[in-house]
Amino acid sequence: MAMTLRLTDEEMALLRRQAEREGRSMHEVVRLAIQERIARQDHSDRVLAAIRRIGPRNVEILDRLKDV
Repeated sequence: MAMTLRLTDEEMALLRRQAEREGRSMHEVVRLAIQERIARQDHSDRVLAAIRRIGPRNVEILDRLKDV
């Protein structure tokens, strides 16, 4: 699927420099950046869900661990 991405001149220069640094196309740098951003958010969501799930059951242990 095609998409138009509008960047400022500064953003374009940064993207071009990053692509050169990585030896990749600007297209590939953008695709990888999107994938990485989504993966980080998914990870954060999973960690938060785990904390919400185990936190209430382990309040005493977590309270002691914060002082270690």
